[in-house]
Amino acid sequence: MTPTATPADSRLSPAVTPGRESPRRLPRRMRWGLGALLIAALVPVGCDVVPRNRLVETRQTAAALREEVLTAEAERDSLAAQYDSAVAMAEQERAARLAAAQERDALMANVEMTERHAAKLQAGLDIANRRLENLSGERGELQGKYINLLRDVGGGDSPLSSSATARFEELASRYPDFDFDPLTGISKFGPHVLFESGKAELNPGAVPLLREFAEIMSSPEAKDLNILIVGHTDDERIAGGATREKHPTNWHLSTNRANEVATTLSAAGLAESRMGVAGYSKYQPVVRNRDDSNRAMNRRVEIYVLAPEVKVAGAMFPTRL
Repeated sequence: MTPTATPADSRLSPAVTPGRESPRRLPRRMRWGLGALLIAALVPVGCDVVPRNRLVETRQTAAALREEVLTAEAERDSLAAQYDSAVAMAEQERAARLAAAQERDALMANVEMTERHAAKLQAGLDIANRRLENLSGERGELQGKYINLLRDVGGGDSPLSSSATARFEELASRYPDFDFDPLTGISKFGPHVLFESGKAELNPGAVPLLREFAEIMSSPEAKDLNILIVGHTDDERIAGGATREKHPTNWHLSTNRANEVATTLSAAGLAESRMGVAGYSKYQPVVRNRDDSNRAMNRRVEIYVLAPEVKVAGAMFPTRL
């Protein structure tokens, strides 16, 4: 049986004209290839321009990136140099701190050693001060014995008469740095009345005082008495080239001061045969040489008024004819 065509079937299949052969369709691959060739033939210029523009843009982008890379590398090198410099500075600072710590430790060790040495010196100084105090006490006792001997030999407390004693007391009242002991007849000239420190030249203000002293000693009530002039210094060494040329040691300075007083009294009219001089350098202080004030008290000249028969240093004053 031959199937009968229906209208639906006629829509699904093309109509076949009697006496003509039905056209054959190309394969799908061939159709696609032809389409591609057709498109390529129609738009050849557009496909060539797009890659060229992208190439230029890519080259420009690459150049920009290359510049950024070079800039980044330069910044990296700069940062690396800064880092190396910072590391070097840190090392130097660490080395400096280490050296400072070592120096500090050495200084601390020196300080401790110095403190120990100072403690030893202080202990020695304390011992020396106590010994000096003992020696000063012994000296005071000896001086007292010497004064007593002078009194015994002179036949009284003072060889001066009452009128001469009164004149010396009145003289002492007018010169604060001149001290007179009425019991012993000893006169003491303080540090400021006669000489400046380190000098043996009399102050101008001391000359009138010594002239009055010579006048009293030349009076009838004292003309038979003698005097012993004694110079003293502090414990300071002679300083200054010019001073050392005149007074090489404190021995020279103390005796030179006593000599200066003697020559001034002689110029004022006191007979040189009635005078003697002595110098004790720094070895008979009245107070400890602990400061400038005490040293000033030890720089002094003392004058001992002696009876005619008093022996000094193993010799008698010559009897005046």
